[in-house]
Amino acid sequence: MSFIEKSEKRGGLARRVFLFLGLGFLTFLIGGFFWATSTPGTSWDEPIGTPEDLELQTRLEEHILRLANTPRSLASATSMMRAQEYIEFELVSLGYDVKRQEVVPPANNLIVSIAAKDASAPTLIVGAHYDTVPKSPGADDNASGIAVLLELARQLKSRDGLVANNIELVFYANEEPPYFKTSAMGSYVHAQSIDDPDRVLGMISLETMGYFSDEPGSQNYPFPLSLRYPSTGNFIAFAGDTSSRDFLRRTVSEFRDHAKLPSVGGTMPSVVQGIDWSDHWAYSAAGIPAFMITDTAIFRNPHYHRESDTPDTLDYTRMALIVEALQKTILAE
Repeated sequence: MSFIEKSEKRGGLARRVFLFLGLGFLTFLIGGFFWATSTPGTSWDEPIGTPEDLELQTRLEEHILRLANTPRSLASATSMMRAQEYIEFELVSLGYDVKRQEVVPPANNLIVSIAAKDASAPTLIVGAHYDTVPKSPGADDNASGIAVLLELARQLKSRDGLVANNIELVFYANEEPPYFKTSAMGSYVHAQSIDDPDRVLGMISLETMGYFSDEPGSQNYPFPLSLRYPSTGNFIAFAGDTSSRDFLRRTVSEFRDHAKLPSVGGTMPSVVQGIDWSDHWAYSAAGIPAFMITDTAIFRNPHYHRESDTPDTLDYTRMALIVEALQKTILAE
């Protein structure tokens, strides 16, 4: 065999090896993508249902009208304090003892608890931030999350001392820039105050939960998620990083047993745009399983972080359906 023939044979073998490795890597990527974006249970695929509590929609809207009349940030400290006072008043009226946790004066986290029947049970944390970016009234971001959390507090109060896990509901200050992912972020302060992270079952962040659209093409995604998820923004999403996969999948499965609206879920590496854009980031950073429930914010809502993020843009029927399904999900955790 000549030198040229030997070289051609070696070159052909090298090409086959590279092709084999390339196909193997591609298979790994595709398999990993489907692994990350698969969730158990079946999403609701019928017309949305009717809330069991017909007054729930009205209460949700009332909360948001009260909260979203002005921006709520330390740049508008008076409005920030009014929001904090409103939340605290609502919780006290439900019979809770409210704990204040100082973040950056005068901003505080507000914390209430529902005790488990066994005091040694782990703790489930559910939280939402009440601040906004400057100049935005923040109806969706994030008065919607606060309204949902207040109504969960209403429904869970009667279960105090009867639930399987201790439940902590936290209303956070300072999620928005310039505090996001800093030590002055309310959820970071709370996460760092936890003495034993191993005693925490997980954390659920309620983030932008009120904007929905039935128009085809109304939903956007960071690449490559559009290859996997629907293009109509009529669903609620469960999203977190891969360290929270088991917790998220278990929660989605239970939620779908009760929900009367579509849902999607997935866990992706934190480098995927938006996957850690909420208070759950602080808990993941502390080694606690955590994810957010969201309408996907900027990837759907054209009013995100704008002056047009107003109460009239939200869907209170779908929000009520989320509250009812989420309450049953929390009790089943």
